[in-house]
Amino acid sequence: MKPSRFDYEVPRTLDAAITLLDSDPTAKLVAGGQTLGPMLNLRLVQPGLLIDITRIPDLTRVEETGDGVVYGACVTHAAIEDGRVPDPAGGALRRVARGIAYRAVRTRGTIGGSLAHADPAADYPAALLALEAKVKIAGSGGERTIGIEEFLVDALTTALEPGEIVSEIHVPIEQGGTGVSYQTQIQLASGFAIVGAAARVAVKDGKVATARVGVTGIASKPYRARAVESALEGKQASAESIAAAAAHAADGVEALADLHASAEYRTHVAAVYVRRALEAAAGQTR
Repeated sequence: MKPSRFDYEVPRTLDAAITLLDSDPTAKLVAGGQTLGPMLNLRLVQPGLLIDITRIPDLTRVEETGDGVVYGACVTHAAIEDGRVPDPAGGALRRVARGIAYRAVRTRGTIGGSLAHADPAADYPAALLALEAKVKIAGSGGERTIGIEEFLVDALTTALEPGEIVSEIHVPIEQGGTGVSYQTQIQLASGFAIVGAAARVAVKDGKVATARVGVTGIASKPYRARAVESALEGKQASAESIAAAAAHAADGVEALADLHASAEYRTHVAAVYVRRALEAAAGQTR
């Protein structure tokens, strides 16, 4: 099939993009277009206006601040993978980007587009949850910044309101003595995660001072595994303590079931991959 007829605009400023978005309630933004393109061809979406935001300098910039790195929403997976932009997580975001689909997708796909689409099996959200990243949102009513956990609402649903655009992602810089790891089991045909687990661990005097865990692919949205975090913090950074904490990876979560994996399987592998991520992150601190 071919897309239905639409107008196409390429704004050069964020304000111009917001004005265009407000002008047509059916308008859609396109950055990488890795999801929107097929949806257009299948006529699952039929916008009257397509707004290409890839030529907006504010959305492609990367800035190192005193406490982290700010990525414009249109920074590509390939730019992160190739190390063309700073990685405040000590290489962890490069490893996440490297595992997304295949190179052609990574060359076009963007970090902001991935977050805005909010696929429940996407890779970035788990890592950004563990890193406690923040998302800046712009709209005609001004700008606001919210935590990634608040931003992710449900499957394919975010805190974006009509007329709003993801403009930036702020990722804090990891301090010394902190390790970050992302471990994933993928569905081979699509590259999406059956389970993905990101862990950020700080160890002091042999004990876990801080543990942050993000999980994707298990539930209707990526989530912070807070039961794991609370079970591990203050404990020895040992294999036994990590395994005991990782057993809580799916606590309070309704696991998904589909043709790729049952709910029981996802619950089991959540604990396995959270343990692997925690062990790898803790190992980086030694």
